[in-house]
Amino acid sequence: MRYKFLHCLLLLLTLLAGRVSAADAPLWLAAGRPTPDARQLVELLVSADKEGLVPRDYDAQALQQRLTLAQQGPVLPEAAQAQLDTALTAALQHYLADLQAGRVDPRQIHANFSVPPHERLDAARLRQELASHRLPELVRQATPPLPMYASLQSALARYRALATHPAWQSALPPLPVRKLIAGKPYAGLPLLAQRLEVLGDLPAGTAVPLVLEGPLLVALQSFQERHGLTPDGVLGQETLQQLNTAPAERARQIELTMERLRWTPFLQVPRMIVVNVPEFVLRAYEVRDGKVDVKLTMKVIVGKAFNTRTPLFDEEMRFIEFSPYWNVPPSITRKELVPHIRRDEGYFEREGFEFVTGSGQVVTTLSPEHLDAVLHGGWRIRQRPGPKNALGDIKFVFPNNDNIYLHHTPTPKLFERTRRDFSHGCIRVEAPVPLAQFVLQDEPAWTEERIRQAMEKGESNTLRLAQPLPVLIAYTTVIVKKGRVFFYPDLYGHDRLLDQALHQHSAALGAAQAPNPVAK
Repeated sequence: MRYKFLHCLLLLLTLLAGRVSAADAPLWLAAGRPTPDARQLVELLVSADKEGLVPRDYDAQALQQRLTLAQQGPVLPEAAQAQLDTALTAALQHYLADLQAGRVDPRQIHANFSVPPHERLDAARLRQELASHRLPELVRQATPPLPMYASLQSALARYRALATHPAWQSALPPLPVRKLIAGKPYAGLPLLAQRLEVLGDLPAGTAVPLVLEGPLLVALQSFQERHGLTPDGVLGQETLQQLNTAPAERARQIELTMERLRWTPFLQVPRMIVVNVPEFVLRAYEVRDGKVDVKLTMKVIVGKAFNTRTPLFDEEMRFIEFSPYWNVPPSITRKELVPHIRRDEGYFEREGFEFVTGSGQVVTTLSPEHLDAVLHGGWRIRQRPGPKNALGDIKFVFPNNDNIYLHHTPTPKLFERTRRDFSHGCIRVEAPVPLAQFVLQDEPAWTEERIRQAMEKGESNTLRLAQPLPVLIAYTTVIVKKGRVFFYPDLYGHDRLLDQALHQHSAALGAAQAPNPVAK
């Protein structure tokens, strides 16, 4: 009996020892040599730039050298094996985290997004995945699932390849006049045609004309459209500057956009409204089976780049106000409205303004004392519903700390402009009725006719949405539309801030990485 007990105990201890040794066995080495998964991992790290990432952030070159020596040299001591194994695991965890959630905190660059926390890949799950050789699947799961991300990957490779193209080895010559219009000659037309052909705006093999005309003129308009310029076919200084921008700068712009896509919350909900500030465009879309279906696209007007920028954030739309009052913000009241009224007292009545006292009483008469009460903070000014109301006849409310909302406008002609940063921060929409229909699509009682009636009634009415709808104010300076790459100016300088933050991030990593001694 005692013998059987000791035998069973010995067998149990042997099994436990086997489990411990299996759990502690290297993930990336077998018999002291790198596994195929280890070599595949290092290839991923070395080529991280294909994802717009930086291979040296993961110590990719040093790991590649160490793996080569481990493969070709003497078998590493156990301590060296453990050190290399730990370094490879840490590099993968770092790479997957960067690929999925980005490298910097969005709040560093004025993007107050609710980004879900990244779940770190633990050793137990990694061991399980590697046992099935599922490293590519881990990478796929971490890659942003947006269709545009894959398009940007292709665009990044393309613009990097253009860096050494002969078309960019010299700048376009100066213009002979302030601006070149159709029908005029220009010494730079052959080089212009070469660039536009390489970029895909001009059909291959098109003959170069003696003056700016024909297909070359159409190609120039296509280029202008793709670079946030007025597509008038006039070659001015602004268009010339965009044409002379090096492909390497465009590649960096694409890298910054890919970084933004990693932490901008696009596909977390089935329906969403997205405003892309640099593009001056609103899109309303649905997500079905992982595919994006854009239901609505329209022009918008955003905050002035100089001093009233539209903030970046995501919130839920909860109300629609038909025939809204405009409660003039205190800053606009002090800096603009009161001085205007004092210069032109008739402006107060013509534009439909009124006072609201601290107790909520409405006062419609104008006096210096009433203006003083406003400036001292006891009263406020609002604009009554009507054709001159600054908010137009509808307001879409998603409560936020910046008091930003979507609304219509009594001055729709501004939508004809290419650059549309004219507001005090709120976002003016070109097509409010279709937007309201999208918002209220699950409430059949709100037909188009009823929406228009509520907007035109002239009496303020607030509708609480049965189901809140997410709204995202985003900032993306590169967009791929139907295979064409569009670049937009860095309106608020956020790309510049992101570029600085990423360089600082890589510099800090480089300083923190201790030299990795090569195992002998």
